[in-house]
Amino acid sequence: MADIIYTKVDEAPELASASFLPIIKAFTGPAGISIGTKDISLAGRILASFPQYLTDAQKQPDDLAELGRLVIEPDANVIKLPNISASQPQLNAAIKELQAQGYAIPSYPDAPATDEEKAVKATYDAIKGSAVNPVLREGNSDRRAPKAVKEFAKKNPHSMGAWAPTSRTHVATMGKNDFAANEKSVTIAAASAGTARIEHVAKDGTVTVLKNNLKLDAGDVLDGTFLSAKALDAFLAAEIADAKAQGILFSVHLKATMMKVSDPIIFGHVVKAFLKDFFAKHGAALAAAGVNPDLGLGDLEAKISALPNAAELQADLKAALDAGPALYMVNSDKGITNLHVSSDVIIDASMPALIRAGGKGWGPDGKEHDTKCVIPDSSYAGVYDAVIEFCKKNGALDPSKMGTVPNVGLMAQKAEEYGSHPQTFKAASDGTIRIVDAAGTTLIAHEVEAGDIWRACLTKDAPIRDWVKLGVSRARLSGMPGVFWLDKARAHDAELIKKVEAYLPEHDTSGLDLQIMSPSEAARYSTERIAKGLDTISITGNVLRDYLTDLYPILEVGTSAKMLSIVPLMNGGGLFETGAGGSAPKHVQQLMEENYLRWDSLGEFCALGASLEHLANVKSNAKAQVLADTLDGAIEKLLDNDKSPQRKVGQLDNRGSHFYIALYWAQNLAAQDRDAELKAHFAPIAKALTENETKIVAELNAVQGKPVDLGGYYHAPADKVAAALRPSATLNAIIG
Repeated sequence: MADIIYTKVDEAPELASASFLPIIKAFTGPAGISIGTKDISLAGRILASFPQYLTDAQKQPDDLAELGRLVIEPDANVIKLPNISASQPQLNAAIKELQAQGYAIPSYPDAPATDEEKAVKATYDAIKGSAVNPVLREGNSDRRAPKAVKEFAKKNPHSMGAWAPTSRTHVATMGKNDFAANEKSVTIAAASAGTARIEHVAKDGTVTVLKNNLKLDAGDVLDGTFLSAKALDAFLAAEIADAKAQGILFSVHLKATMMKVSDPIIFGHVVKAFLKDFFAKHGAALAAAGVNPDLGLGDLEAKISALPNAAELQADLKAALDAGPALYMVNSDKGITNLHVSSDVIIDASMPALIRAGGKGWGPDGKEHDTKCVIPDSSYAGVYDAVIEFCKKNGALDPSKMGTVPNVGLMAQKAEEYGSHPQTFKAASDGTIRIVDAAGTTLIAHEVEAGDIWRACLTKDAPIRDWVKLGVSRARLSGMPGVFWLDKARAHDAELIKKVEAYLPEHDTSGLDLQIMSPSEAARYSTERIAKGLDTISITGNVLRDYLTDLYPILEVGTSAKMLSIVPLMNGGGLFETGAGGSAPKHVQQLMEENYLRWDSLGEFCALGASLEHLANVKSNAKAQVLADTLDGAIEKLLDNDKSPQRKVGQLDNRGSHFYIALYWAQNLAAQDRDAELKAHFAPIAKALTENETKIVAELNAVQGKPVDLGGYYHAPADKVAAALRPSATLNAIIG
């Protein structure tokens, strides 16, 4: 196994890797450190899943499965970049692109009829959503803004929109008959350990097994809940009418890429509710044309444009859109609305951006307006509501004075909702959905109606114990207070509170400030503290980990891409994540249109430093420690000299930022005296990079301003990507 495994992913992070990975290899090679790669991209995972359809030359190993085996090894060291968690439209687009490139993989069968089609659909469904992270995350998360990043943000505060006390922007959530309200939770007793099944019992007594062989261990926390489809529709109708009456934008915020079963269905309900009259009039014709509201307005528009009565349908669709409230726009210039595709309304990216902008969203008129933020399930809606209400009362937060909210997140072994995909179902008919253990005892049961969304999730005991330990450790090392974001009134959280209270006494907590608060209370408390320049660790479950490590970093340092995410793996290895990829699609579009890549690799720099430090500690590799320390110094200099990517053509982009990290890293290695071999090796490299700085930057910037053909979006040929991302012959010659 290579000393460090580097992941091949998608979109902007993968394009940036084409520029940065050669630099990494050039700097680690002289220290005897090997760098391996594993392909966990969407296209790579598709190809690995269908070897029977490919030629020998096209076949690809299942790198994700191999990585899943590696992360439980004690010497694992993996740098994991943000990858696509595919929505259905993204999956369809990737399949189409691969087919066009000559890969004879099957299309996604929406309505499988044969056994082969059913197998194909099941294989593709396993690739959708958060298919990567649950496999790799064999540890809990320690995520924070690196000190250098935080200090830079204070000295160079990013723009923040002004908040007015009169703002009508607000969060709307169900609060009843949703996942939070209907949740039931149990801690598994020894008698129920073993395998369980999830089954639907129809009104006539017919039993359908939805999932078999659900493995339960004593001490695990098992949850089941459902969201009522009728209650959701009534809620949406009321909120659409209210947005219209108030004259504010309507928006919905979901997690449809990760929660790949539940949230796309909810999104489809929103599309149908907004276009209620249109679907009432044309429902039969739309169904016959294969329109699925879960795929959004964009898919609907594409499908009706091919119908014989397209003009009538388009006119009625426009009338239906005009009759409702103005929609929050993803891209008002291109007419892309909040309802076009579910992967464009990801809550952890969309809500922080709206809060940072002063509660304003872009409307169809190209102007900013107050916005109704619809978050149907109330489990975590109160977090965003608390921050919005704080800003209304106190004004926008000031990045030059803000404290920080690092996160310790429970995510190991598919903990909590991200592990719910195989246990999420749309009720086929009225009846009962229940979880039954091997002895026939019903552990959890709900009365459901046809169309209700039911889900279960499982949180293993060992990760919970490790999470509590990590929370205490971070509080001790940082000196910050730590807050467990757990709501005693929510069934799942109540079970976790019992465990937290049982496991805390296993550690020395003397002198530490550790509290338990509901998510809305914790958000209010933490936001009040950061406004005063105070720091607070958020110790949370999996979904909140994801939400908060976008929310607070976007407010604090302008982006979540600059976060350092360390995952101490439970068996001793290390997983180092490089920030969030929510903005990645926009950056790819800009590169293809202007040959300008705005993506910031700072999170990657920080992850590499942490990976090298881990390698130094685990394998007693002194050279790795020198590389880590000199890279840390280079990151500080990069920030101090403002050499991160800028905003537009003609300025420094991602490639230029990579040159400067290489320059400063080489200069630091040449200046240090702890390792004579590294000093001797990098002295001439530092000299050459320094002397050619102007020439290299000119070569990098000269290619900007024109469209670039990458040969693909999801599966771009390596030679084309390398040509686009490594345009400086001088830099390439120096680093090799």
